[in-house]
Amino acid sequence: MHAFDVLGDPVRRRILELLADGEMTSGAVCAVIQREFEISQPAVSQHLRVLRDNGFADVRPEGTRRFYTVRYEPLRDLDAWLGRFRGFWAPRLDALATELARGRRERRLAGQEPPNDDRSSS
Repeated sequence: MHAFDVLGDPVRRRILELLADGEMTSGAVCAVIQREFEISQPAVSQHLRVLRDNGFADVRPEGTRRFYTVRYEPLRDLDAWLGRFRGFWAPRLDALATELARGRRERRLAGQEPPNDDRSSS
């Protein structure tokens, strides 16, 4: 399965978000996903299997429990591939940042914003 097929599913993306915070048992993952997506435990297990079989997650058995962790290598590969396209939006984001800063400066000069807000203090 291609990486974008794996990550195209919102349940699998959410599982990876959970695992990005650290190792979790399959039961803990299942509890969150069942609550958020209203799907069965076997369906959650199938999503975990897809992530594991495609290299996005590792599992570590400990007794009757299964601990899952995210594997970052496939995500780094995706990031590298997406890097080729960042040039399309990076200048626009830079322009947006400039316009936001200009607006803050104009409001500050007009007395509508305190001069030492959180963004300007270091």
